[in-house]
Amino acid sequence: MRTTLQRLAHLPLLAALLTPGAWAAELKLELSGSSRSWSTEQLLTHPQAQQVEIPGDVSYKRTMHYRAVPLAALLEGVQPGDHLQAVALDGFAAELPAAPLLSTQGARAWLAVEDPAQPWPRLSKNKPSAGPFYLVWQQPEAAQIGPEQWPFQVSTFRLLAPVAQRFPALLPAADASAEVQAGFAVFQKNCLACHRLNGAGDSHFGPDLNIPHNPTEYFAGDFLQQYIRDPQSLRKWPQGRMPEFSGAVLSDRELGELIGYLGHMVKHKSSR
Repeated sequence: MRTTLQRLAHLPLLAALLTPGAWAAELKLELSGSSRSWSTEQLLTHPQAQQVEIPGDVSYKRTMHYRAVPLAALLEGVQPGDHLQAVALDGFAAELPAAPLLSTQGARAWLAVEDPAQPWPRLSKNKPSAGPFYLVWQQPEAAQIGPEQWPFQVSTFRLLAPVAQRFPALLPAADASAEVQAGFAVFQKNCLACHRLNGAGDSHFGPDLNIPHNPTEYFAGDFLQQYIRDPQSLRKWPQGRMPEFSGAVLSDRELGELIGYLGHMVKHKSSR
């Protein structure tokens, strides 16, 4: 889990992005045993690049317009049943099923490309923009695309095995309830991009959620639910990086399932 704005505050490697002329970048694609790179210039002039309108942009909180390429056009050889990961410059690692990324109907994924000649707005004062590459969506509600599936400052897309295969330490016990299994799915979608659990995961952004202690062990009563909904309501801290997860993003049912999964994993601590 992360905040769109605050996660950038301490990232020296992004400082160069604040200087005009430093924005030209390369996007890496690691797919099907091969690797290729696309430069900013190549993507801006891609045959399928076009101007797109993104209402309710997750990062900028308003309608935005981008020069963008359909992400499906870059995912040569990727199949709908595959699984990809989008890695950002700060270590954020979004886990993405391939099917919605490849879709040409309903929810549609676009790779927005920042043009050095027409830079995007900063995300906030003294912060860089969402560039150089940003995964944006048209009609995200058609595929229940959540905020964690809008990674910005993307550097790499990787074709990987599903999370359950790569990180068995995340798996609930075989006899876990249907609610706990559903909570594992909620965790993958909303938490794994920032957090590890039992030392398992690819993100280098947030703390582990089971080692040494699980949040269900130190949040009493309904405080964990409150913290997930509105972290600043419990810890008023300007440097806090945990975002709010409103009911529109995480329903009460999904929140209960997530907490059920976390509570279950207290009894299944391990460390790689």
